[in-house]
Amino acid sequence: MKDYYLIEEYISRYFNITEFYTSPETSFFIVDNYNQKRFSKLIMDLDKVGYIPFIEYVKGRYTIGIASKEEKNKSKIHINIILFIATVITTIFAGYNVANGNIWEGIAFAMALLGIIGVHETAHYYAARKHNIKSTLPYFIPAPTFIGTFGAVINIKSPIPDKSSLFDLGFSGPLAGIIIAIPILIIGIYLSKITPIISGSIIFYPPPIMGIIMYFLKPNIPIGYELQLHPLAFAGWVGIIITFLNLMPVAFLDGGHIVRSLFNEKIHRIISIIGVCITLLLGWIPMTILMILILVLNRKHPGALDNVSKLTVKRKIMAIIMLIIFIVCLTPVPRFI
Repeated sequence: MKDYYLIEEYISRYFNITEFYTSPETSFFIVDNYNQKRFSKLIMDLDKVGYIPFIEYVKGRYTIGIASKEEKNKSKIHINIILFIATVITTIFAGYNVANGNIWEGIAFAMALLGIIGVHETAHYYAARKHNIKSTLPYFIPAPTFIGTFGAVINIKSPIPDKSSLFDLGFSGPLAGIIIAIPILIIGIYLSKITPIISGSIIFYPPPIMGIIMYFLKPNIPIGYELQLHPLAFAGWVGIIITFLNLMPVAFLDGGHIVRSLFNEKIHRIISIIGVCITLLLGWIPMTILMILILVLNRKHPGALDNVSKLTVKRKIMAIIMLIIFIVCLTPVPRFI
């Protein structure tokens, strides 16, 4: 192994090495103790010489693996700006169609939707910065769809150090997004009108959280009538869908990060398959196909570099809150009548 003695020296500063072995993928050092702060310092030390350590508790032994650090290309902020401007245009056009030709309501739809998506991804960005994880600014994705976008993503450019970092990275986006989506949904439902159901219209099955809001704001919808969603209500509904799909506990989705921070790789894999089945049963076929591809192409979620560290009680409580948010956002795909 190249630089074996250098790596051994760094590890020996913090841990007592008892054994060494290699595999086709990497090299491993067995140590007889564990300390989260010491391992964090080891990450910083080896980063300077181009290596990344990761630790697991395997068969009663603390095992430190070593991987070579991959150099990432520098972010080009002008690409973020160009994509954002393009997404503004495509979402306004989509909103114009949703609002039946009302340009101002179309702009309101675009601003609301981009606000939800933007806050979601910005929360991920600041969670990454909080834990010294390198990441890009959000990349908005314009698309010729009925909402004008495929959402947005940030690109994580450095390993995730521990389970707390992985959990925070996972829950921050959906929580921030739903906090913005709910008031938009409330305003939109208030502005929505009750109209007769006509043949060829789209039936939306409101998720529980939307049903609760409708119960208080529009409690008396007669049989044969429906709530014609205002563009703001539609944007809020899309925000709810974005939240629940991102919270699906599958692979590298936000929910997958949360589950992987709580459980080992084997349990995470089982829960990922359950998540795919739920998505399929709700009728979100394109998302189901995407999830299957992610599972097939990425065999496992590696977790954090420090997979021995524990989550705080506050984070475990937050995990329960995120599960509740996930449940109240679940909804089947709309259908035509």
